[in-house]
Amino acid sequence: MKNFNNYTPEKYSGSDFQKVEDGIYRTKSPYDGEEDIFVTSLSFEMEPDCYGEEDASPRNITQTPFESLLDEFYVYITDFYEELNENSETICYQEFGSGNLEDIQKLRTIIGKRFYAVPYIDETDGEEYYNVVIE
Repeated sequence: MKNFNNYTPEKYSGSDFQKVEDGIYRTKSPYDGEEDIFVTSLSFEMEPDCYGEEDASPRNITQTPFESLLDEFYVYITDFYEELNENSETICYQEFGSGNLEDIQKLRTIIGKRFYAVPYIDETDGEEYYNVVIE
């Protein structure tokens, strides 16, 4: 995954979203409607020549390394931007959320960077695993 950029959807100008700082907004959780959470939206490109991303596209964001990105920054998906992703050939759009502002701030440090998986074989069990790289 590469070319992470800020994405500001039209919905952020609505009354359901309060700007906290550049690219970060406070809103109600789309899952329970009660909890205040922080959200940010990013665009990025999948890299079909990288491990785990072989069949990737905006319509098919692969679990590897995407789930590792979520785990790394303690965030979850709050909007999939289905129409944008359906109509895009290369750029993926996702909204990320967390109950902790710091997690969203840390996620935004990925802007301008790459996040990808590098496979290795574990010497003790012979199984394939991967490490993630941020550069």
